[in-house]
Amino acid sequence: MSESIPQFYKRIQRCDPQLGTTYSKEKPYFNVLSRQCNFGTVQFSYRDFYKVTLIIGVGKLYYADKWILVNRPAMLFSNPLVPYAWESISEEQRGMFCIFNEQFVQSEEKNSSLANSPLFKVTGDKVFFLDDTQMTKVLDICTKMQEENQSDYANKHDVLRCYLHLLIHTALKMQESNKYESHPNASQRITELFIELLDRQFPVDYPHSVLSLRTPADYANRLSIHVNHLNKVVKDTTGKTTSTMIAERIIKECTQYLLHSNFSISEIAYSLGFENIAYFSKFYRKHTGKSPSEIREQQLFDLCK
Repeated sequence: MSESIPQFYKRIQRCDPQLGTTYSKEKPYFNVLSRQCNFGTVQFSYRDFYKVTLIIGVGKLYYADKWILVNRPAMLFSNPLVPYAWESISEEQRGMFCIFNEQFVQSEEKNSSLANSPLFKVTGDKVFFLDDTQMTKVLDICTKMQEENQSDYANKHDVLRCYLHLLIHTALKMQESNKYESHPNASQRITELFIELLDRQFPVDYPHSVLSLRTPADYANRLSIHVNHLNKVVKDTTGKTTSTMIAERIIKECTQYLLHSNFSISEIAYSLGFENIAYFSKFYRKHTGKSPSEIREQQLFDLCK
């Protein structure tokens, strides 16, 4: 499961009066706070929010199959698509961070030039190291965000988005390639993340959404690794291919729809990412020996018995 914003505040033992008991992912949310990080490792997981962090302190940032040592001031961009963990090495952990949800990042923002920024991209660097001048500039922007967030100005979210633009473009101006190290337990971690990501796709909330990840390449992109590497580690760890595991989960979901919903076969096919119903029926028969219509007819027969 992804960590939510209320769960995040509970984990760091801090509160936000804005949350109250009415927090909803459907409403815009933004906050900016000073950074206080406990010594040790934060659990490796997905989050369902965006976060931009000014890190002052030494630590290791872990991704699926690699990690990077953060040993000088840096900006970290994280989004709901990429899981990570942070291990504090130095006892001193300072800085600031802003946290916000999908609704705060309006759709027109994501379709603009920011779509290729480190805030939204699945692949590419998420860490940007700062010199003293850059750190002072970022800290100043974060302080102004904090002041604006505490104001009563009716359109303060628009101002905060402008400051967010400044943070992102500050990072883009100093983009450089970072050196990542391989993780010794990378194969096990990648496999666990793949299975977790696979499970998170279900149940499909049709008709509000359809299955977005259907191929090994789709999952590899979300995990920021090469598809061949994903296929190899999953097969070595589980004995099954990535394609087999995806197909098994889709078949399971399809069968549940056929037996326990009123959706038509074409609606079920579409919800699971099949635009061609003939291909969907062929796929289902290949893996079960029966067609979707035969399963649906069996359900009707059992109900009439």
